[in-house]
Amino acid sequence: MSTFYEKMGGEAFFADLVSQFYARVATDPILRPMYPDEDMKGAAQRLQWFLEQYWGGPTTYGDNRGHPRLRMRHAHFHIDTKARDAWLACMSAAVDGVDVNPVMREELWSYLEMAANSMVNQPD
Repeated sequence: MSTFYEKMGGEAFFADLVSQFYARVATDPILRPMYPDEDMKGAAQRLQWFLEQYWGGPTTYGDNRGHPRLRMRHAHFHIDTKARDAWLACMSAAVDGVDVNPVMREELWSYLEMAANSMVNQPD
């Protein structure tokens, strides 16, 4: 039995998804200020590692960073619904830009939407 990670195309798929996502983040007026110039590449690498591990790929994220603790790691960012919506818009465009079968796309999107909603830490 293969994992979701393998079915999606493994590292190449997630590298493409994350690359397309961060290309949009780099020009987004809400999200871009959250990323210091010197850490954009590192943020992209961490997201790729995280997504790969979450979907059944290598455990590189955990090996390097430990437990994801996503809410804790994002607590110092001001994430309101506008930031969430900006993140989802960038990620939606990235997901639309990769080749993925519709059923797997829905599973991926469902997770990404849930994760984005759970990161909101500021009232509007």
